[in-house]
Amino acid sequence: MNKLNSDVTRPRDPVVIDIENITKDYVMGEEIVRALRGVSLQIHHNEYVAIMGPSGSGKSTLMNMFGCLDTPTSGRYEFNGKNVAAMDDDELAAIRNREIGFVFQTFNLLPRSTSLRNVELPLIYAGMNPEARVERATQALVDVGLGDRIHHKPNELSGGQRQRVAIARALVNNPSIILADEPTGNLDSKTGEEIMALLEDLYSRGNTIILVTHERDIARHARRTVHLRDGVIESDEVGVMPAMEAIAAS
Repeated sequence: MNKLNSDVTRPRDPVVIDIENITKDYVMGEEIVRALRGVSLQIHHNEYVAIMGPSGSGKSTLMNMFGCLDTPTSGRYEFNGKNVAAMDDDELAAIRNREIGFVFQTFNLLPRSTSLRNVELPLIYAGMNPEARVERATQALVDVGLGDRIHHKPNELSGGQRQRVAIARALVNNPSIILADEPTGNLDSKTGEEIMALLEDLYSRGNTIILVTHERDIARHARRTVHLRDGVIESDEVGVMPAMEAIAAS
């Protein structure tokens, strides 16, 4: 069943992201471009949400807000009940490192470092002792099916394996949300489906996943889809049949 944002039945789980009347303006020379125009949205723990929209819709800006990579021009943003707008740079960096797991289209791995070292990075920034972080990073790689690739560097891995390393890195700090930006964009369709199956498994284990994509087939893996257009929410659909169930039913 599809309903508009104001009429969506929400889960009872705690709210992780709560934004109200968010705007974001960019100064482009003498022109002011409003990327977001009063967006209000709640995302709860253990939701699987896809953010969709055409180029210029504001989805990348909204992703940057979710990830505490940018702050709103106006409006309220609370992450786990904390006012993001009131945080200084160090507090925002701590939120990004400890509470948000990022998965990017281009993997963003250190080319000269092993899989283990790449996954360790958030734990190094968090100040964890070497023995504990090696143990946790190793387990994260095992969890994504790369227990036999921990000493391989990115150029020794396939595209799908590189994305698995990126997902292990996103998971290693047990974040509140996993923010995946076009996670299959640089992968062939078969490998992309394998990565989406991995995200599906992570969701089934209780993780909160926000997926930013322009591909409908990828968005159908989510349980809720938010469509943006011209900086506003055009629709907010829940109860969408997951892609794997749709295939099985066809």
